[in-house]
Amino acid sequence: MLKTTRWVYLFALLCTPLIGEIARAQVGSDPRLIDAAKKEREVIWYTTTNLETSKVVVDQFQRKFPFVNVILYRSTVGPLINRILIEARAGKYDWDVLSGGGEMFAPIMDRGLVSRYRSPESKLIDDDLMDKQNYWTAYTVGSFVLAYNKRLVRPLDVPKSYDALLDPKWKGQKIAMETSAGVMHALIPVWGKEKTLGYFRQLAAQNPVLKDSSSIIVQLLGAGEMPLGIGLAHLFELFSRKGAPIEWLPLEPAVVRVIPMMLAAKSRHPNAAKLLYDFLLGIEGQQIIKSFNRPTVRRDVLPDPPRLIQGYKRVTMYPELYRNLDETQKTFNEMFGVR
Repeated sequence: MLKTTRWVYLFALLCTPLIGEIARAQVGSDPRLIDAAKKEREVIWYTTTNLETSKVVVDQFQRKFPFVNVILYRSTVGPLINRILIEARAGKYDWDVLSGGGEMFAPIMDRGLVSRYRSPESKLIDDDLMDKQNYWTAYTVGSFVLAYNKRLVRPLDVPKSYDALLDPKWKGQKIAMETSAGVMHALIPVWGKEKTLGYFRQLAAQNPVLKDSSSIIVQLLGAGEMPLGIGLAHLFELFSRKGAPIEWLPLEPAVVRVIPMMLAAKSRHPNAAKLLYDFLLGIEGQQIIKSFNRPTVRRDVLPDPPRLIQGYKRVTMYPELYRNLDETQKTFNEMFGVR
């Protein structure tokens, strides 16, 4: 009995720092912020998040804060950037909160349309998922990993490193990958430009199959049309759970693409905007993200499974990196014959 008590005591000592951290992170919204948001009465959210998820966020937010009406506008990245820039040129600043693809950040930031903000909910978010200048915070991410069809590839033959993909046995349309140069671009700051370009030239010589999205790649693997594929982990995981013969593993360092959230510099509802921002980063918002099989960013709301974001070396595809992506994409297209 004494021995059991001692172990319980030691376990409690080990858990105390984390429990304290979680408790501090779960402090309710600042009453002054709530009072100010009540006077603003609404918040306008522009996002690329799919409607199914974003509507659940809106519904739960308004149940918690019924005095703030959320006006939701959902679109894809390109049209959303254009809308914001056209509005700005016309002197209109409708949006309060913006969330979605990292490529939106640079054109909007360069025009002074983004405000600094560090949410109190960020205490349980890793530093590489937040801007050091406080212009953005990730509310979800996408990890690029290697997946394989278990009926076509034996466990012993699965490539477990980037170099292993260069083995001659994977030559000849046996690897599916995206037409985007995002992975290559994110690896340049880690490997250096010369090593990165050299590696991808060798990978291009393997004659991989290029597709526009991870969604297509996962379908090819699931149907047994391809043995290997590089794409987003949460999509491979989702198909695996549905019974597809797919397994995946990270190649280190795994490229993690940030999906950032930002506040408008000229917001008409700055306090309601912070309230929504905090909600999306808070436990309730992150649980919604998790319920739709997307990776979460809080250490106390881990994705299912946690390896969607944890357990391996990662390199973060920051929104700022998109500034020079066009140049890398041009090089990538020449290497892989993309037209």
